Amino acid sequence: MRSVWLSRNVNPIEVEQFMNAVAQSPLSTLLLDYDGTLSPFCLDRRQALPYAGMTELLQEIIVNGRTRVVIITGRNAHEVIPLLALHPTPEIWGCHGLERLRPDGTRETPRVEEPVLQALADADRWLRDQGLHNRAEFKTGAVALHWRGLNEAAAAEIRSQVLLGWFPIAQATPMELLEFDGGIEMRMPGRDKGDAVRSILDEVGPKVPVAYLGDDLTDERAFLALGAMGLSILVRPKWRQTAAALWIRPPEGLREFLTRWLLACREKRHHVGTESSSPQ
Repeated sequence: MRSVWLSRNVNPIEVEQFMNAVAQSPLSTLLLDYDGTLSPFCLDRRQALPYAGMTELLQEIIVNGRTRVVIITGRNAHEVIPLLALHPTPEIWGCHGLERLRPDGTRETPRVEEPVLQALADADRWLRDQGLHNRAEFKTGAVALHWRGLNEAAAAEIRSQVLLGWFPIAQATPMELLEFDGGIEMRMPGRDKGDAVRSILDEVGPKVPVAYLGDDLTDERAFLALGAMGLSILVRPKWRQTAAALWIRPPEGLREFLTRWLLACREKRHHVGTESSSPQ
């Protein structure tokens, strides 16, 4: 298989060692961002389907039973379900970690206090006054404004406009402004993707192989949270400065990585003390 994994901070041998660990472990953990990672960006978010073959690969990985698959996305968690079309539905952390949707359908969300609701209402009112409401996405405890699809000058103008309009609102209330690739979000403070990764690491323990794949600036917090405890992978057509250990280009590099993961899961497990001796 022709390698399209582009190492920046790790030796390729370390990648193979990681895959060997996946092959030897009874359980591994695969953490994935959605937009820009599993799917190409799409102006109509409702049509942002995964790259060809990704759903099938993830379905086989899930059915194999040796991988805990978790989606960590900036979207509301429920939006990802019909796009991925996986059965059973994997665990999904939505709104950059504010929301958790478990495979059994139980949902954990933060309590949205009145000051947060007021700030979001003020942000919404400002967007309507500026004629930008059609570019907004409303989520649990947050509102995001997208400028993807605009030329560089128009995007820069909207960014400056939004920062000027939203900064006083955020400054006067318990809100934070979070920039991402192609937009900016006003959100209640609390959990982010890094916190989601830390929670999952606490649950799986120190000996379980863990990988995180993401493309966005918001994924950098997850890369930093994972650190040396797993393999962090930037998924982008073009490289940028990152805390991730590895860079792959979608969709070919992503397809190869998931295929290699699936093959590792299918390999025979060897446990110390359980191997039978060959006849002499």
